[in-house]
Amino acid sequence: MISSITDFIAGLPKAELHVHHVGSASPRIVAELAARHPTAGVPADVEKLAEYFTFSDFAHFIQVYLSVVDLIRDADDVRTLTYEVARDMTAQNIRYAELTITPYSSVNRGIPAEAFLEAIEDARLAAESELGIVLRWCFDIPGEAGLPSAEETARIATTLTPEGLISFGLGGPEIGVPRGQFAPYFDQARAIGLHSVPHAGETTGPETIWDSIRLLGAERIGHGTSATRDPELLRYLAEHQIALEVSPTSNLATRAVGSLAEHPLPDLVKAGVLVTINSDDPPMFSTDLNREYGIAADLLGLDEAGIGALAKNAVTASFAPDTVKADVLHEIDTYLADCAH
Repeated sequence: MISSITDFIAGLPKAELHVHHVGSASPRIVAELAARHPTAGVPADVEKLAEYFTFSDFAHFIQVYLSVVDLIRDADDVRTLTYEVARDMTAQNIRYAELTITPYSSVNRGIPAEAFLEAIEDARLAAESELGIVLRWCFDIPGEAGLPSAEETARIATTLTPEGLISFGLGGPEIGVPRGQFAPYFDQARAIGLHSVPHAGETTGPETIWDSIRLLGAERIGHGTSATRDPELLRYLAEHQIALEVSPTSNLATRAVGSLAEHPLPDLVKAGVLVTINSDDPPMFSTDLNREYGIAADLLGLDEAGIGALAKNAVTASFAPDTVKADVLHEIDTYLADCAH
């Protein structure tokens, strides 16, 4: 018997499409890594991490995020982080996740690319066999590091191509980082069959989303919340079923929206845009995917059936193998039917 919407969401099988590798490190794991690597300047105390993860603006968030990236010093750190993130996801009934990984950040800090990939793949296979969660990778360019990072990310993606890699992205700051300059690297990635999933339109306007579609061949958009400012763009997204990866608490934490009450999620849904709900960098924002579904349910006025439909959006918009999609959709339907009795 489901006693509340919160309990319903907790038990609901889910997929997540926009969640960052390092940004998913729980306070326990961050504290452990900080104790291993004290020179990074990150608190090794779980309680102090909450204060450390309070951001004044998006630039401050990037600064803090990169300090946590600096905690990942060797392949053992990478493997530990990846498997523990999968464990946290499993506890939320996440069955499938596309984890955004920034190999350049770790390779640039001295971890050989081959060792990095071996670590994430080992963790992925172990998580699937031991925890029952299917993971896939999106390798993203850290936009703030410029074209050298794009070149190296594309090289790793196209020449070392790990089995779990399915997509190519672009993260980091949007302001002052034009999307178009990365087109050649997205072309390389798309040429070997990787999907295009850049961040766009969170801290910049609709033009960044248009550039991502026209110049980078975007099949999904990370965030995309400013699309509501352009009716033509909304129509285009809806018509072409280019899904948005929406993360409400993240948008609030980075000051992309002033309050949850002002969040454009309802307007996106009203316009017919395919919307998925995600957690982005959950421990850094004191959230998780279950909480994000609760927020979305409140904003959209959803009942259990509506929440279930929202969960299906993520499966539909994913790049999961067809068998995985079918399995997760069946799990959702079974869960909804059981809850209805």
